[in-house]
Amino acid sequence: MGAVIANSTEIRNTAMLGLGVHRPERVVTNEEICQSIDSTDEWIQSRTGIKERRFAKAYPEESVLDMSESAARSALAAAGVEPAELDVVILATSTYPMQTPQGAAILADMLGAGGPSAFDVAAGCAGFCYALGVASDLVRAGTANKVLVVGVDRMTDSTEPTDRSVRAIFGDGAGAVVVGVSDEVGISSTVWGSDGAQGRSIRQEPDWVGFAQNPAQKRPWIIMEGTAVFRWAAFEMGKIAKTVLDRAGLRIDQIDAFVPHQANLRINDVIVRSIDLPEGVPVADDIIETGNTSAASIPLAMEKMLRTGQVQPGATALLLGFGAGLSYAGQVVKMPALAES
Repeated sequence: MGAVIANSTEIRNTAMLGLGVHRPERVVTNEEICQSIDSTDEWIQSRTGIKERRFAKAYPEESVLDMSESAARSALAAAGVEPAELDVVILATSTYPMQTPQGAAILADMLGAGGPSAFDVAAGCAGFCYALGVASDLVRAGTANKVLVVGVDRMTDSTEPTDRSVRAIFGDGAGAVVVGVSDEVGISSTVWGSDGAQGRSIRQEPDWVGFAQNPAQKRPWIIMEGTAVFRWAAFEMGKIAKTVLDRAGLRIDQIDAFVPHQANLRINDVIVRSIDLPEGVPVADDIIETGNTSAASIPLAMEKMLRTGQVQPGATALLLGFGAGLSYAGQVVKMPALAES
């Protein structure tokens, strides 16, 4: 019989200790977007709820890593944590332009974190909730004590400027949280999954290898089949939200705020009705001013709710991310603190 491997670590409670974001300064209105796409302000607002979005500066300025560093430093300040205290850095993004080395390792070095474990997560618009679930489990099990999670995307790099179905929807930004040990449960177990059978509903086409072999063809862009995505998200994510609540042992009337992925206000309205969210419970609506920022969407939405006083740190919130894959993930969390301005 082999030797017995010790595993004496107790299961610990976790929470988001601090939140920080980066919003590019450039505000792009529907009127400006409609100079390059065949649409109108009325059409965009009626179908998505978006009035404006933020675009990062032209690459290489305000890169994925630049935005990540900005958001991360704010999150660390809010948490009262030094970079050297981080055990793990997780970067959730689908638009980091390098496959090697991973962005998380470069970000950790930029922060002066001293060489923590670092890896990227590519789960589209569900990326932040995926990474948050992994970070929470790492801390719960004792593998790490403090984990930095960053959700960031530069969707302007991935959307064809004249494609109405995507260019009107997406924007750029970053959001970060520090996950650590807590006296009480601040992050519930994660409910997550995917439906690869519908994966082509949001896809990159062509792939980069094919483009390299035939550079005369169009470069890879994000393509979205809006009707299929709307149907899946609007009518399936309510079921997932209820499962998240069940896993957390909570009723819907015990939730102080709902923070769904900021994909489309109409989708979120359907989800709100399907879960019977009590009237008066605030629902994140950052998409109106920020557009869909993919993996950055949920932390940016949390920041707006905290900054505007819709909720306070410590409030109980239901998070629900969903998008490319088609993938989804959700948790019930205690809202984190923001850095003092």
